[in-house]
Amino acid sequence: MAIIERPSSAPTLAGAGAGTPAVVTPSQGLGIFKRPVSTTGWKSWLFTVDHKKLGIMYGVVSLFFFLVGGVEALLIRLQLAAPDNTVLDAGLYNEMFTMHATTMVFLFVMPMAAAFANYFLPLQIGARDVAFPRINALGFWLFLFGGIFLNTSWFLGGAADGGWFMYSPNSNPIFSPTHGVDFWVLGLQITGIASLVGAINLIVTVLNMRAPGMKLMNMPMFTWMVLVVQFLLAFALPVITVALFLLSFERNFGATFFNVEAGADPLLWQHLFWIFGHPEVYIIILPSFGIISEVLPTFARKPLFGYKFVVFSGAAIGFVGWGVWAHHMFASGLGPVSVAVFSVATMLIAIPTGVKIVNWTMTLWGGKLWYTSAMKFAIGVIVLFTIGGVTGVTHAVAPADTQQTDTYHIVGHFHYVIVGGAVMGLFAGFYYWWPKMFGKM
Repeated sequence: MAIIERPSSAPTLAGAGAGTPAVVTPSQGLGIFKRPVSTTGWKSWLFTVDHKKLGIMYGVVSLFFFLVGGVEALLIRLQLAAPDNTVLDAGLYNEMFTMHATTMVFLFVMPMAAAFANYFLPLQIGARDVAFPRINALGFWLFLFGGIFLNTSWFLGGAADGGWFMYSPNSNPIFSPTHGVDFWVLGLQITGIASLVGAINLIVTVLNMRAPGMKLMNMPMFTWMVLVVQFLLAFALPVITVALFLLSFERNFGATFFNVEAGADPLLWQHLFWIFGHPEVYIIILPSFGIISEVLPTFARKPLFGYKFVVFSGAAIGFVGWGVWAHHMFASGLGPVSVAVFSVATMLIAIPTGVKIVNWTMTLWGGKLWYTSAMKFAIGVIVLFTIGGVTGVTHAVAPADTQQTDTYHIVGHFHYVIVGGAVMGLFAGFYYWWPKMFGKM
């Protein structure tokens, strides 16, 4: 709450000397801004700055986009169900393919993690609210507007059709002549701003608003993983923001950042996108890791095995994750030195990830297991994410990766990691925290 200075003519206490300030009571209003006081009705949700209500709103909207992305996935699979199928034509298939991935990554998984972070992070560290409640509300409404804006393109000539990675030259006006890519660019810019302000907000909240006596190494594991994710967002989002601006200028103002015919390099986009895109994988997965680290000890009825190792392995994933982006580009001809460096980094990141699997398994070992729905989802994460990790390690080996690029091996690996790891982890949190959020089982 901002405090205003006392004017020179402020009242003084009876018997006090001149210039002695009066005792100011709360009824006199110390703050410049007042918190909304409505607690019921639709206005209490529309104008709220309460972290709990905003968390619930994030969750509801992200579940809606989960259904949208699910319908898009269903249409994709229907088209692929039989040879020469006519459910979708080629152009519409590309649009569904692009928007399915964009919706699931940016409009479901990330905001669902934000829902839990907004609701529970202040509670876990003993804070009344996040550091900047109004910026928190701004972030939600920007996310909602960005999601709607992205999908408006369906009704204005067609959605983006260059893949969620939007490689050049597929994204240039020759191959994507509609405004779908432009909606995609602006929509991601808007949702990116929402994520960035949210990241700064949560970082300040964790670092400055912990309860007295709560040190960083006393924080719950979910709060730790969310903190790592916010730092990743703070550094990764500016990179994709630059890339999106370059793409927008190339499409609309005649710039030539990725056009090889004008002497530019289309690989520039790939580098910029994947410098953001691979940390994005950990931005997606780490909140679920935090949730799993909360669920397993609860229903194994024993403390988390190796708390410090889980913390440092999460931080290591966030750090090493910056050095693996080019394994997405081994087929582009990077050169032997670059390939060797990124191969080693990709192998190294398996170590802290494996540490978490060991810690979770040892947490279960010898525990009195209670097989609730949340526990089953958490165990499912261990199994499925391990499969995703094993299939992912092969990408560190350049000859194998070259053969696997653009095959269903990549699709399978990615979905084992994202669905088996991130999505199932979020649903574990959904079942685990439902009674706390809504007061009923």
